Amino acid sequence: MFSLHIDTSRTWRGGQRQVLFTVLGLRERGHRAVLVAHPEGELARRASEGHDLIRLVPRAEVDLHAGWKLSRIIRELKPEIVHAHDPHAVALASLALSLSTAKDCPGLIASRRVAFHLKGNAFSRWKYHQVDCFIAASDAIGQMLAGDGVDPSRVVTVYEGIDVDRVQAEPVANIHAEFWLPTHAPIVGATGALTQEKGHKYLIDAAALVVREVPDARFVILGEGDLRPALERHVKELHLDKHVLLPGFRSDILSFVRAFDLFVMCSLHEGLGTSLLDAMAASKATVASDTGGIPEVVARGETGLLVPPRDHRALARAIVQLLKDSRTREAMGRAGLERVRKVFSAEQMVERTLEVYRQHAGGHHADEVGTPHPTDTTSRPARG
Repeated sequence: MFSLHIDTSRTWRGGQRQVLFTVLGLRERGHRAVLVAHPEGELARRASEGHDLIRLVPRAEVDLHAGWKLSRIIRELKPEIVHAHDPHAVALASLALSLSTAKDCPGLIASRRVAFHLKGNAFSRWKYHQVDCFIAASDAIGQMLAGDGVDPSRVVTVYEGIDVDRVQAEPVANIHAEFWLPTHAPIVGATGALTQEKGHKYLIDAAALVVREVPDARFVILGEGDLRPALERHVKELHLDKHVLLPGFRSDILSFVRAFDLFVMCSLHEGLGTSLLDAMAASKATVASDTGGIPEVVARGETGLLVPPRDHRALARAIVQLLKDSRTREAMGRAGLERVRKVFSAEQMVERTLEVYRQHAGGHHADEVGTPHPTDTTSRPARG
C-alpha cells in the first residue's frame, strides 16, 4: 500500500505524534508512506529525511499555489491513498485532487482528532465532501461528525495509539530534586498546551481545596501556551506558589509522567486524550473530565475516576480520594497499563488504519469543484 500523508502544523502535539506513529508503522510493515509536512515544523524535523519527506505548507486554508504543487506531486508519485491529518491538510488535499486531470485518483482519508464541530461555510462543506472516509479518533467524534451531517457510512473509529514499551522504558525523573520539593510530597501531574480547552484553571482551583486536606501535595503542569501569564496570576492570587508549578514544555515529558503519583486531565472537551494513554502506559491512576472521548479511555472506577468538566470541587474530591488511598491508586495504575496494551497500542492503530486504506485505495469519487454535500449543513459554532 502506497500512501501520502499531509500534516500542516508547525507545532508538536498529540496529533503530530500520531502522524509519525502512522508513517513509521506503515514503513516498518513494508508499505511506502510519503510525508508532506510544514518545512519548519517539528514533525518534519523528527521524520526521516529523503525522498519520502516533502516540505510544503499552505499559506492559508485556500492556497491554489500549494494545491497545484501537491497536485503535481500526486500525479508524479501516484499514491493509492492520500491521508489528510488536520483541517488545513484536508483543504490542501481537496484542492489538489480537484485540480488533478488524472483518471484514477487516490482515495482521500481525513483524520478527525478534535471534538469540535465542522465549520458550516460553503468551502468547509465542499472540502469535507471530497473526503471518502473519515477516521475518527473516538466514537464521540464520530457521533459529532454524524450530527454535522456526515453520512455515518463514511466514518470509521480508529483509536489513537502509543508505544507502550517506549513509555515503560523511559527513566523516571527525579521531580523532587528538580524542583526542590519536599522529599515525600505526592505529585499530581498534568500535561498539555496551556490553552482554554485544557481547563487548567479548574485544576488550579481544585489544588487550593486539595492542599487543605493533603498539605504536602504538589501540582506540576507541563506545557506551554498563550494562557501561561493568566494561569501564573491565578496561582499567585490563590497563594499557591509553593504548591503549583508551571515548568513549561519538556522534551523528557514521559520521564516526568512516570514520576507522577497521580495524573489529571481536566479538559473542557477532548477528542480522545493521548496524554491519558501515556499516563496509563506509565501505570498511573487518572482523574479526568467526563467529556468527549475520555470515557472511552478511562474505565470508570477501574483505571481512574471521571468528574464533570469545569467542576473544580468534584475534581478536588477525586484527587484527594486517590492521594489518600495508595492501594487503589496502584491497582488503577496496573489496570490502566493492561487496558492501554489491549486497546490503544500504536500497532493496533496502524493495522486498523491499513484496513481503512484497503477499502478506499484508488477510490476517490468526489463531486466537481464547488458542489457541496447536500447534508453537510450546520450553523453551530465550530473550529476546524
